[in-house]
Amino acid sequence: MHPSPQQSTPGAAPGRGLRPTHPPVTELTDLAARIGARIEWLGSAASRQQSRAAAVTGVELRAQAVQAGDLFAALPGARAHGAEFVGTAVQAGAAAVLTDELGLESAARQVREGAVLPVLVHPEPRRVLGEVSATIYGRPSEQMQVIGITGTSGKTTTSYLVEAGLVAAGRTVGLVGTIETRMSGHRVPSALTTPEAPQLHALFAVMLEQGIDTVVMEVSSHALSLGRVDGVRFAIGAFTNLSQDHLDFHRDLDDYFTAKSRLFAADSTVRAERAVVCIDDEWGVRMADIARGAHPGDPAAVVTVATSTPGDWAAGPARATDSGTQTFTLTAPGGTDHAVTLRLPGHYNVANATLAVAVCAVAGADVDAALAGIAQVDVPGRVQRVDRGQDFLAVVDYAHKPAALEAVIATLRGQLQGRMGGEPQGRIAVVVGAGGDRDSGKRILMGEAGARGADLLVVTDDNPRSEDPATIRGALIEGALAVPSSERGEVREIGDRGEAIAAAVAWAEPGDVILVAGKGHETGQEIHGVKYPFDDREVLGEAIERIAPNRAHGGNA
Repeated sequence: MHPSPQQSTPGAAPGRGLRPTHPPVTELTDLAARIGARIEWLGSAASRQQSRAAAVTGVELRAQAVQAGDLFAALPGARAHGAEFVGTAVQAGAAAVLTDELGLESAARQVREGAVLPVLVHPEPRRVLGEVSATIYGRPSEQMQVIGITGTSGKTTTSYLVEAGLVAAGRTVGLVGTIETRMSGHRVPSALTTPEAPQLHALFAVMLEQGIDTVVMEVSSHALSLGRVDGVRFAIGAFTNLSQDHLDFHRDLDDYFTAKSRLFAADSTVRAERAVVCIDDEWGVRMADIARGAHPGDPAAVVTVATSTPGDWAAGPARATDSGTQTFTLTAPGGTDHAVTLRLPGHYNVANATLAVAVCAVAGADVDAALAGIAQVDVPGRVQRVDRGQDFLAVVDYAHKPAALEAVIATLRGQLQGRMGGEPQGRIAVVVGAGGDRDSGKRILMGEAGARGADLLVVTDDNPRSEDPATIRGALIEGALAVPSSERGEVREIGDRGEAIAAAVAWAEPGDVILVAGKGHETGQEIHGVKYPFDDREVLGEAIERIAPNRAHGGNA
């Protein structure tokens, strides 16, 4: 039986209710000229109103969230046209509407007797929404240093590392990411990796008002493809890596890569002024070439980083310490060596840290100060230990892609062998599922990765969403059992995620490792459209205390 659904918190999503205190006033005639739109006046008194200047102070996509003075962006959608809600938006205080020809017709039918409504008409309103939002909020991204980080894995960790490095170097930093949005010490949970353009530019304007000079943000392929970051001036664009993900949205890996490349390509309106690219994989090499092509004659505009091949910034081999940290030497352009200490385990985090240091340097930060900040970073839900005083290691990680799962298992296997002096003592249990209504092609690969790396693989539910959970689990089991029996560990299927975690805890012996993968920092589980409270860190900690009470005594997740 599931607990009660989570209640949404008004204002929790980035941009909902986050508006600048003193927004500029933008006249519609100026806005129309900037985006190449025409102004139509609707209503019986429209002819008398046209001589007056109409203006807006905000912009909103959702009719129910419109505030007085807003421009309501009524865009065509897959299921309905936003113009169907013009009446609701006007009632909430919308001063004008942005839409297309079809939306204009719909809006005209909703104008009440005696009312007047100015409408900006553009053939592709979504394409200009970023420019509209940036203009209405005073182009705040041009008054701060905005750093965009894209790639498949490592965006969140790299963002946290860059933020910490810049703060240590004296910057006032805002963070926009998967886990949270942070500004001036206030934390707001993120609903999307990148908010929609109106919310994003409003958020930038708020940050600017609060004295923030640098913004570090994750930039997803969806955000780049759907125009959510249009109108943003990126001072620096950073690329981590590319592996299979989001193929429910993109045609194939090349299409996915092309979306990511909008942050670097010469013909992109959101191309960053400078690029920092990890070239550890072939996609990084290609991305660096694309970035160089956008900056002919300016080799300093593109900086490469690497852990396994020559780069402008190059990381040497890492050494794990008894405390669980790792250290390595980072060679800067020009040959200067820097000692790096990192609390986060794994070779992939060496790559993330190398990228973060290079980004801080390109941003103009003192490298030694940035390194001191980076050395203190822990990232929620990323190889996060759950400690109840037990005699085995318990970890929660966000790995929900095949390559990411392989990497974190390899990291924990390496730690386990290092702790045992290189002897193959200690075993690993992996609890993992896959999300519904998302890239189904990766499910078999997830099962295969788990089976190859674990001594015990427990296939369970992640966020099945609208899909049949058993069908999703079946794909993972298929991948797991495709691994030859001599190359895989025990495989179990337990649909209930809490029971699956408990089974792994009951299985663990002293010196073993439990990895609960896929959800990381998330605090809910979505089943058939309902989100139930579920935090892997809490559930794992409670299971340890309940099942192994004589082997656990205190501690915190």
